[in-house]
Amino acid sequence: MKKIILTSSMMLIFSAFLFTGCKNTPKTVAPVAAEPTPEQLVKRGEYLVAIMGCNDCHSPKQITEQGPIVIKESMLSGYPADRPVQKADPRVVRQGWILFNFDLTSAVGEWGVSFSANLTSDQTGIGNWTEENFKRALKEGKYKGLEGSRSLLPPMPWTNFVSIEDGDVKAIFAYLKSTRPVSNVVPMPVSPEEMLK
Repeated sequence: MKKIILTSSMMLIFSAFLFTGCKNTPKTVAPVAAEPTPEQLVKRGEYLVAIMGCNDCHSPKQITEQGPIVIKESMLSGYPADRPVQKADPRVVRQGWILFNFDLTSAVGEWGVSFSANLTSDQTGIGNWTEENFKRALKEGKYKGLEGSRSLLPPMPWTNFVSIEDGDVKAIFAYLKSTRPVSNVVPMPVSPEEMLK
């Protein structure tokens, strides 16, 4: 009998301890995602620019034994303004070919000749753009991100970015705004009529 009373008493004490302990234990709450710091935002944007291949077309390159290498001083500055605009053989374009120059900063096709834009923080790049301008250019394919402007020309793959998350747009924009400004006024596109003369 003593054993039963002792065991029952111990169980009561243990149950009381458990009940009290559980009652005072804070509930687990899913952590709230913290707003990224400006440094984290820029780092994320740099990563996205790298994996999305922005340098492939927007950065002038030099040809080496290993192939084209981005020229660090002019990274993301677009087609160099001091480079002559080369013409393609119209017969090739009429046959349905699309041609790129040696560093992929300009392309020729049925749309004419297009030149990659300056994406640096300079005023000749995106220096005076708002985030809304950038978002409209990237997701809607609008020239300089202006409402009612012409569509971006090939080979800019803006249709790939229609569903990009706003947080990623914000990160890319933050990174580009943090880049070293490179003054470079990219030439205007050459129309198909002008190109085929």
